[in-house]
Amino acid sequence: MQVILNGQPQRFDTPLNVVQLLEYMALQGKRIAVERNGEIVPRSQFGEQVLADGDRLEIVVAVGGG
Repeated sequence: MQVILNGQPQRFDTPLNVVQLLEYMALQGKRIAVERNGEIVPRSQFGEQVLADGDRLEIVVAVGGG
């Protein structure tokens, strides 16, 4: 399966949901926003959203500052 992740192609051997992708990227527990094919994925649906071949994902990590 291949997806476009933040503009870069990524290949995975097995299907993943958003939670598994975030674990793979070491982003679990961080304040992030996930967009899948132009739609924001609510945090409550991260475990239900199984990625499909060709999906386009944008993941943005929130940073604090002043």
